Amino acid sequence: MYELMHLLGNTYCIQSPTNIGLVKLNDKDVCLIDSGNDKDSGRKIRQILEANNWNLTAIYNTHANADHIGGNKYLQGQTKCKIYAPGIDCAFTNFPILESSFLYGGYPCKDLRHKFLLAAQSNAESLTENELPDGFEVLKLPGHFFDMVGFRTPDDIVFLADCLSSKKILEKYRISFIYDVASYIKTLEMVKKLQAKMFVPSHAAITEDIAELAQYNIEMVYEIAEKIVSLCKEPVSFEVILQRLFTEYGLTMNFEQYVLVGSTVRSYLAWLKDMDKLNVLFEDNMMLWMQK
Repeated sequence: MYELMHLLGNTYCIQSPTNIGLVKLNDKDVCLIDSGNDKDSGRKIRQILEANNWNLTAIYNTHANADHIGGNKYLQGQTKCKIYAPGIDCAFTNFPILESSFLYGGYPCKDLRHKFLLAAQSNAESLTENELPDGFEVLKLPGHFFDMVGFRTPDDIVFLADCLSSKKILEKYRISFIYDVASYIKTLEMVKKLQAKMFVPSHAAITEDIAELAQYNIEMVYEIAEKIVSLCKEPVSFEVILQRLFTEYGLTMNFEQYVLVGSTVRSYLAWLKDMDKLNVLFEDNMMLWMQK
C-alpha cells in the first residue's frame, strides 16, 4: 500500500485506497492528483517525495470527498504547496463541514464528523485552465459529486476520479454514491468513448480499456432505478424505500451508510420524478412516492 508505480513517461500512481496521481514537472518538481484520505496518507506521500528528492508544488483535487482531500492540510503545511479544486468542490475543500452537512441534510452529529466524511480544512484555490501545468487537460466528470473533474496528463494518462467503481465494489455495496444521476449517466457515456494510453480510476484497477467497466456502471444505475420504481407500486415513504433496498441488497444500516446511500436514493427519486416515472403524494403530513 502507498507504493509508487511508474505508468508512463513522467506520470506515476501512488496505489492506495484512493489511487493518487503524481506527475513530474521537471527533474525536481512534481504535482499530485488528489492526496488520499487523512494525515497518515499525507505522511506516506511525503516519505515518497523525500525518498526521490522531489519538491511538491501543487495538489490538483478532482473533487472534495474526504478520501481525496484528506492529505491536503498535512502536505500543504509541510511543503507550502498550492491546492486547486474545481467549482463548488473548492468551497467544500475550504470548508469540509459542508460535506457531512450536505449528506445529512442538517448539522451532522458526532457520528458523522469523522475523517471519512469530514476532512481536515485546507486552503484551496479555484481550479482554472490557467493554473494547470503545461500539457494537462481537465475533463469534466459531473454526477458523482458537484463539479468533479478528471485529468489527462501530457503522457496521455487519464485520471478518472470517482466516475465509476470496480465490479467488486459494486457487487459488494450495490448502490454507489451519486449526486446527480442524469449527469452521472452522461459522464459514463462520454468516458465509455474516451481514448487514452491508460486510465486510472480512483477505486478500480488501472486499465488500457475503460469501456466495459463504464458500461457495467451504467447498467447498475438502471438496475437500481428499476428496483426503486418497483418498490413504489403503492404509495411509500422514503424511509421505507431505503429500508427495503438495504434488506434486498443485504446492506447493513449505520449512520455513515444511512447518509451515503440515503443521499443517493434521494437523488434517484428526484431523477425518476423528473423523468415522469414517479410522482409524489402528501397524505397525513407525510410525503409518499408512487409510480406515475
